[in-house]
Amino acid sequence: MSIQNEVSGIGKRQKGWFKLERVSVSYDHPSDARLDHTLNMDFVSEKEGPSARVAVELTPESARKLVDVILTTLSRRDPGTSQREGI
Repeated sequence: MSIQNEVSGIGKRQKGWFKLERVSVSYDHPSDARLDHTLNMDFVSEKEGPSARVAVELTPESARKLVDVILTTLSRRDPGTSQREGI
């Protein structure tokens, strides 16, 4: 099962940059990584079709570290964001 959400940003593919509109996140068997399960994220632009995609497969440990790094970075740069406890 995947959870989908709207996003606003840009991604890069071989043809260049494209607008990101949606992310799909799941914890499942990876497509390419040689692991049993990974956190899978697919950032897409539905308007531009299947080639407008950025796919990421992370180990659970790497995904948790990424969440912490993102929250720490945002709390240091965005005065409107409160810092998460323990970081």
